[in-house]
Amino acid sequence: MAETSSRIGRYIAGFFAVLVLALVAYTFITLHWSYSTGERAGYMQKLSEKGWICKTWEGELTMVSLPGAAPEKFAFSVRDEAAVAKINAAMGKRVALMYEQHRGVPSNCFGETEYFAVDVREVAP
Repeated sequence: MAETSSRIGRYIAGFFAVLVLALVAYTFITLHWSYSTGERAGYMQKLSEKGWICKTWEGELTMVSLPGAAPEKFAFSVRDEAAVAKINAAMGKRVALMYEQHRGVPSNCFGETEYFAVDVREVAP
């Protein structure tokens, strides 16, 4: 009887170990394999570090398609500290923001949006 309960305990522990490994693999894949990449142009409006436990960098890019039209805001997250420094240097300026879209990231501890800024460059107005 003790042997049977020990065997069941090992199966349960093995099941949870496989479950944790699957979650880690899924998280790794969603963070390192981008669904799409792109570039948005506009004025860098905001960048702030947010979160109670998981601190993430969150920003907004204001895009104006036509003069006089209501601006559209593009919300993004930043994971790379070098990109954070470049975005802070470009605050208030017209920029082109390069981003990667990562769908299905299992937690907002990696970023509140599915769009992750990877680089920024200033654009002449």
